[in-house]
This record gives sequence, C-alpha cells and structure tokens, in this order.
Amino acid sequence: MTGLDAFVIGSQAILGPFPDAPEDLLRSLEADIYPRDDPARADDIDGALGDGSQFSLAFGYYAHGVGPETAKAPKGWQQRLVRVEITPRVASDRRPVAYCLEPHDLILAKCVAARDRDWEFAETALAAGLVQVGTLLERTPDLPVEPESIQQIGAWLRARC
Repeated sequence: MTGLDAFVIGSQAILGPFPDAPEDLLRSLEADIYPRDDPARADDIDGALGDGSQFSLAFGYYAHGVGPETAKAPKGWQQRLVRVEITPRVASDRRPVAYCLEPHDLILAKCVAARDRDWEFAETALAAGLVQVGTLLERTPDLPVEPESIQQIGAWLRARC
C-alpha cells in the first residue's frame, strides 16, 4: 500500500463505478473519505482539504474526513468496494487508490440517512438504471439499523418496483 489509499463512502463514491453518472448525482461539493491505512487521520484530511481550506477555496470543492463508522451500509460492504486507481501526478511514482462504496451499498446508506436529498439521490440512481431494486431489497435486511428503519426502506423500495 502507498499510504495514499482512501475509502470514499459519501455520494461521490458513485463516480468510482460511474465516472459519467447523471449530473443530478454530482451536486455535492464534498467527498466523504478516510485514509485506508489510518482512519484516525481523517482530521488531517479536514485540515488540508476540508471546507474552508486553501484547497477548497482554490478548487471549489473539498474533502470531508470521516471514519469507518460513518457508512451505514449493509453487512459485507467492505468486500464489495469498487477499486479505482487514481492517475498519478506528473513525475510521481505514487499510485493512490480510491475504494468507493459499491452503488447498491451507497444507495442503501443514503436511504439510512433519510434526508430529502438522500431519497432524491436514490431515486435518480434507480431511474438512471445504476442500481436495481431487487439487489437493494436483498441487502436491506443487512443494514445496521433498527427494524423500523429496515421496514421503512423496504417499503420505499417496493413502491418503486
């Protein structure tokens, strides 16, 4: 490992498997990430690349350092991550890798968050054919949430069949 590898668990993880995702899925100005080798260094990400940093002021977007507990994805999500090799900078031999939430796991994590923008994100991903209701329903019981939330998410998904 290079020490530059990171998990991408927020909405922008959709760019791993779908770099040309629908524009409606690309509205966020932040990427929720944490270092693969040392999740505790997420604070370093906020300091260097976070909201209000020189990076965000220069480029108009930012990274939000989070932890592994942030992803409320279904059991087994770590084995389904989408590995994306990042093109190295000129004259660099370091090859960072982003491990993005698999789209179905991402959509279910958005459903757990249950904010209006999360439901809209999920609806757009379904309409674009990036995820399938059947796979989402299969994984819903494996979410790390209360049974009432699982029922609510399941009902929302079944209404889209």
